[in-house]
Amino acid sequence: MAPPLLKAPYCHNQSIPGVLITRYYSSIRFPRTWMLDLHPMQQTPRSGGTGPVGTIQRILKRRTNLRLRTKFLLSLVLVTAGLTCATLLVVHRYAAVQAQREIEAGARNAMLTFQVLQHQQQLALSRKADLLATLAYMRNGDATTIQDVSEDPWQSDECSLFVLADRKGKIVALRPAMTDFPVQNAEKMLSRALKDGARAGWWLSGRRLYQVVLQPYYADAPLDKILLGTVVVGREIDARRASDLGRISSSQVVFRYGDNIVGSTLSPFQEQELAELLKGRPTPEQIQINSERFFASSIELNPGVNPALSLTVLKSYDESMASLIRLNHLLLGVGLVAMLAGVAVAFVVSDRFTRPLASLVEGVRAVERGDFAYPLEADGSDEVAQVTRAFDGMRGTLQKNETHRQQLENQLRQSQKMDALGRLAGGVAHDFNNLLTIIKGHSDLLLERLKPADSLHQSCRQIVKAADRAASLTRQLLAFCRMQLLQPKVLDLNTVVSEMCSLLKRLVREDIAFTFQAGESLGRVKADPGQIEQVIVNLTVNACDAMPEGGRLTIETSNVTVDEVFATTRPPLEPGPYVLLAVTDTGYGMDAATKARIFEPFFTTKEQGKGTGLGLATVYGVVKQSGGCIWVDSEPSRGSRFEIYLPRVEGRAESVRPQEIPAALVHRRETVLIAEDEDEVRELASEFAKSAGYTVLTAKDGAEALGIVERSGQPIHLLLTDVVMPKMRGPELAKRLKFLRTDMKTIYMSGYLEYNNGNGQYLEEGFFLQKPFSRDTLVRKVDEALGYEVAARSIT
Repeated sequence: MAPPLLKAPYCHNQSIPGVLITRYYSSIRFPRTWMLDLHPMQQTPRSGGTGPVGTIQRILKRRTNLRLRTKFLLSLVLVTAGLTCATLLVVHRYAAVQAQREIEAGARNAMLTFQVLQHQQQLALSRKADLLATLAYMRNGDATTIQDVSEDPWQSDECSLFVLADRKGKIVALRPAMTDFPVQNAEKMLSRALKDGARAGWWLSGRRLYQVVLQPYYADAPLDKILLGTVVVGREIDARRASDLGRISSSQVVFRYGDNIVGSTLSPFQEQELAELLKGRPTPEQIQINSERFFASSIELNPGVNPALSLTVLKSYDESMASLIRLNHLLLGVGLVAMLAGVAVAFVVSDRFTRPLASLVEGVRAVERGDFAYPLEADGSDEVAQVTRAFDGMRGTLQKNETHRQQLENQLRQSQKMDALGRLAGGVAHDFNNLLTIIKGHSDLLLERLKPADSLHQSCRQIVKAADRAASLTRQLLAFCRMQLLQPKVLDLNTVVSEMCSLLKRLVREDIAFTFQAGESLGRVKADPGQIEQVIVNLTVNACDAMPEGGRLTIETSNVTVDEVFATTRPPLEPGPYVLLAVTDTGYGMDAATKARIFEPFFTTKEQGKGTGLGLATVYGVVKQSGGCIWVDSEPSRGSRFEIYLPRVEGRAESVRPQEIPAALVHRRETVLIAEDEDEVRELASEFAKSAGYTVLTAKDGAEALGIVERSGQPIHLLLTDVVMPKMRGPELAKRLKFLRTDMKTIYMSGYLEYNNGNGQYLEEGFFLQKPFSRDTLVRKVDEALGYEVAARSIT
């Protein structure tokens, strides 16, 4: 998480445009010793004084015989001269105060500019770090990741430091490798950052200063519990960047680490003198280097770390001094003009100088209303025009930042939406599959009891079909978020596609030529056959939609051995033996922008209402969860080719659809304990097991099931338990009952957890029953667990 920008004490709660205007037209102080003496004519009028005012007073005293009009004119001149001198004196003093405050505000503005740039760079580095972490995860922390990334043009000149560390904080790779930035220093800084839990900070080695962002990557995203390592992306604050910052802020910039200056825009002599001046003491507000005076403003870049790393901005008084001298000359001229021209000139001057300011104020109010197109006039090169131009530029920057912020918010909302959908799919699947189990189970029971000629028989069949479609939709959502239940088998893809050809030919229109090219001596893969069939169907439907005017659709399989050279053309494919399943069409094809987004959930190029956008996202999720890789090659008007690489395995292919021995041929006498918190599901499972001849005991949760076993003296041969239950989960119940009844078999049933025999929370000899289930499915699974022969003969 990026650290918040430091708040300047003078900003309070004002909006940025308001702060700019306030800072420019608010207090700026100068030392009293810098005040320039005005011309004697600008002093407060006194009787008998020197200068034009004193001369007029003496004339009025000596020549009492002047006409009234002359006296009035002379008196008016005297009053005008006095008011003008007083006004000019006030203006002068006010301008001096303004100049001092402008220096302070300029230094703080420079500090704020640095903070904004630091935050923008941190966001940019965070995005680079996310990409690097993703690449490191895809390459399993391979050290060559840093080498490849550092030589890749994507990093541009924004990133000059790349670090890859393992989960213990040991650096695996560091680019660029430099003698003045040894790995030991980097490991110390990384260790301190990991210990503090920081995701961003500053690293220093010698005189090299880096702004860095840390990004851990995990093996179990999005749970983020199994840490694989950490990547660090940094940007060096070298002399060029410091010079750019100084040029932007019109000031001198100094980076200090303790008492040492590690970078600045000062000359070497000035830098040495400043280091001696600040040695062992905090930075004062007023600093004099040689004959030049500066106003200094500092912030700590790594608060709480000793020695501290700080940024000091030095704003020179020289320019303001020269401006004040020019202002004095201007005030003298304005005073003479004011005495000669009077009110007319004052009106012209007032109108001339207040109109741009009024326009600027209206522009500020327009920005506060969200209107960035209000026209601003900035004629000339005076201060108001400069501020107007500066505000106009900042207004454009604010507009760009606002647009960028809205884009980030849209991306964040999309990410949150996808994350929420994943959590929703997993959380709802359990209860939803329980409901489907009840609907499908009772519908099957009704179908068994109703004759085909009965009027309700067809209605029950429609209910069963609707339940099957709902279960298929749930599996599709779970496949998208990679939480579907997998029942992998060793498969022959040629057999799977051949058995699907009749279905695929019904999906393909008559104006599309469909061909299946089966590879010879095809290797075996281990995957869930239902999920693989879903992948083939989705790709076939997608290809047909891409050929509205007809074309050719080809499905082919082959053995592929991927070497390192070929793997680089199909990232993130790893070298090794694979079985290739390719689907090729001669449709419209896709441009690069569309191809980059086809696996995004809910992204579709079809018309509204003609596509959910989950088809290819489901394909991607299934392939990834099966340990494979998918690659797309497509160009506009040249069709598309989807290549799926599944790891080749050894072994004999298992039957996809086993032939079962009818349940009526087996006489069952065993006792089954059913633990399920859903009453309807528990009653339905009990009825299914009793109809097969089993003796059934039921419990509404794990604690009750444990009590039944402890109190019962009769043998209990099998535990059929839900995975998620109140008071005690199914795996914990199975482990505890295993100590009481060592020969008891266990079947877990659920609808959304990925069952894995290698997972330590399940018993290794346990079986799994997926919800929703039918009576035949439940009885067959119970028979299999108890040793009855229901398996099909294998297909080789």
